[in-house]
Amino acid sequence: MDVVVRELDGMAEWTAAAALYREVFGYVAPEWGLSPRLLAALGENGGTVIGALDGDGTLTGFCYGFTGIEGGEVYHYSQAAVVKVGAQGAGLGRLLKYGQAAVARRTGARTMRWTFDPYALRNAHFNFAVLGATGIRFLPDYYRDPGTDRVLVSWDLTDAGRATRRTGKSVVPVVAGERVAAPEPADRAWLRRELLTQFAAGKCLVDVVRHPGRADYLFEDVA
Repeated sequence: MDVVVRELDGMAEWTAAAALYREVFGYVAPEWGLSPRLLAALGENGGTVIGALDGDGTLTGFCYGFTGIEGGEVYHYSQAAVVKVGAQGAGLGRLLKYGQAAVARRTGARTMRWTFDPYALRNAHFNFAVLGATGIRFLPDYYRDPGTDRVLVSWDLTDAGRATRRTGKSVVPVVAGERVAAPEPADRAWLRRELLTQFAAGKCLVDVVRHPGRADYLFEDVA
């Protein structure tokens, strides 16, 4: 696609980003909205507000994030990325993440983090096979709401863009249930136990292999 990926600037662009966010996720209730003023503040204070605009200036994709710190390590946290329906699958997600990485590096961050639902297998493939990120932690009920289990991934910004499919001597497959499109509560509970076990054993999540109706998550020992 003929798009320009850049930092968004000005109330009109921040408002368009907030509208696209609600549109793509289907958010209707006011508490699920995204404030354009928050995006303005992020852009001025070490955050990222990145957009993908097509040839006539229409916003087709958007992502935002902020600086985080853990144990003295400064990282960038990517809160959300959205691509307009009709433009999905054209590589905009990758362009947005690379644009976000470029801005994050200017803040001093050397890694970027974000979370994903372990049943969102397309996201898992994008995270591991396309970007080369690594799953470093499992976070049950991340949003303090049942059914919001998430895997936390970390992406090395010094090596961004050079993802390769990884294998290792200690790869462990985890079957992600038979009904991956609409998992039953029992399937989610089973996968939660498996993920907790693998991460507690000191492993990291490095890849997903998709099969009809199921998937295998592959783990390696932390180096």
